[in-house]
Amino acid sequence: MQTTITNSPGKWVVLPHYGFAAVALVVLSLLLLFSTDAFGGHYFHPKLLTLTHVAALGWATMVIFGALYQLLPVVLEVRLYSEKLAYYAFGLLSSGTILLACAFWHFWVGTIMQVAALFLFLSFGLFALNVVQTARTAAKWTIEADFIVTSTVWLLATGFVGLLMVFNFTYPFLPQEHVHYLKLHAHLGMVGWFLLLIIGVGAKLIPMFMLAHTESTRNLSIAYYCINGGLILFAADHLFFHTAFLPVYAGLVMLGITFFLLFLRQAKQVQKRQEADLGMKQTFVALGLLLLPVMLVFLVTTNLGLPQGLLSSLYLVYGLSVFLGFVTALILGQTFKTLPFIIWMHRYQDHVGRFKTPLPKDLYSNDLLRWQNIAYLAALLVLLTGVLVAQQAVILGGAMLFVVAAVLYAANVFKVLLHRVHDLKPINYGSARTTTAV
Repeated sequence: MQTTITNSPGKWVVLPHYGFAAVALVVLSLLLLFSTDAFGGHYFHPKLLTLTHVAALGWATMVIFGALYQLLPVVLEVRLYSEKLAYYAFGLLSSGTILLACAFWHFWVGTIMQVAALFLFLSFGLFALNVVQTARTAAKWTIEADFIVTSTVWLLATGFVGLLMVFNFTYPFLPQEHVHYLKLHAHLGMVGWFLLLIIGVGAKLIPMFMLAHTESTRNLSIAYYCINGGLILFAADHLFFHTAFLPVYAGLVMLGITFFLLFLRQAKQVQKRQEADLGMKQTFVALGLLLLPVMLVFLVTTNLGLPQGLLSSLYLVYGLSVFLGFVTALILGQTFKTLPFIIWMHRYQDHVGRFKTPLPKDLYSNDLLRWQNIAYLAALLVLLTGVLVAQQAVILGGAMLFVVAAVLYAANVFKVLLHRVHDLKPINYGSARTTTAV
């Protein structure tokens, strides 16, 4: 733990990311309320594009940036390369996300969207530079570092494809139709950025929270090569060859996910902490939700002759199951495993041993977390059902439940962020010394 405290960045490097992401989740849920009409058509719809990018950038990527600045020193046992780069990356990511959301909602394809895309790409570049330079100083390179560093390369690739697409709106130069590159952009982000990064960090944190120590990382190594191999083959095929082998590449990614789950199963077998708190239970729910997009990817990549209306609904369910399903569920669970400790460390590390201090779990409301998890799971189930059966009233019900979950999450996050030290009672060692002397 001393290594963690010594290597930790300043609190203003990390905490604004959590605050912005909590607000973005509430905004996302409110936008969802006003977008129920968009779920009845093609996924290339301005409102759906807005929702997707607020979820992917303002919510998920924002939390990941902040969490990784704190966790990277833990995973690699080094100091963060540059706090200044982190500040710049946050400013570019936040402003770029706001501008892009406005541009997509109104479908302004000119200067505002182009500036937003440039801001975001620069943010990704600064973040990647910080991660790579931090990783280079690590005394011991691990498979978790492979996942994390490689994910930043895919993040840059995702941002670059998105940047090309934005300028292609105004100055058409790409040889294929726009939707063709949208599929590439989406899968580079979902698999290359989110999945690899989550596996890399999760492989370190989840066993740590379970008090499980696994010697072998063989399953993780197999997962790394399967997922990257499948994604590279998919990208090359999608750009140049256009074969019917997409399900094969999806199968490779699925095989990689399977080996990651086998690694976690191995860790669970040797865990010392048997009782899981609400945060870990939500994490296990997220891992279960990962199976839904894994199954759906075969339906959306295989030519089964499905009706176009059903295929469009499946595409929407597939995207929602990734961003509002697996990724969101994981963040909802892990936020209250990481953020309270970060706040506790900055507020109380100087008081340890001299005063009675609360535990990190005392900084947030367990009741709010419980109701947040219930509202979230209900929202996801109702929302996915509504999209699949194309019923706007059902989608609206899911959106309303999602607002409840988002507000509960944000309230709990700001309860932790605004926590202040007060009324600490000194530890009295006098009686202990007297007893020892006697």
